[in-house]
Amino acid sequence: MVGSITHCPGFCAAAVAFRASYHSIGIDAEIDEALPPGLLAYIAVDEEQSWLTGAPGDVHWDRLLFSAKESIFKAWFPLTGAWLGFQDAMVTFTANDHAFRARLSRPLPHTCGGRRELRGRFMFADGLIFTAVSV
Repeated sequence: MVGSITHCPGFCAAAVAFRASYHSIGIDAEIDEALPPGLLAYIAVDEEQSWLTGAPGDVHWDRLLFSAKESIFKAWFPLTGAWLGFQDAMVTFTANDHAFRARLSRPLPHTCGGRRELRGRFMFADGLIFTAVSV
């Protein structure tokens, strides 16, 4: 089995899958509100910050970016045992598909194809942001 957990005020969840189907999974839940001041500069690479300045709609894209990177780390770490910092993944969103793609600074292990990209999904519901990644 592989799995991931998440929690935030008023919500907690766990996800599990058979290892025969997935190498790893990562999930995250966050309150749907803007990030605290100063945190975006810590988590976002230049391309992400540039995109966020013109991002569409009234979505808290900064918090969604944080959540996506949390899910990415939760999927990454069990496979590698190595730290993956916020700056080590560059995330792009496809808003109409509720999807995101992360370009990684380091490849996944060869057992996972050695690729440098992860894909995930996101949604908003009940004042929360949810993200998930599977490998």
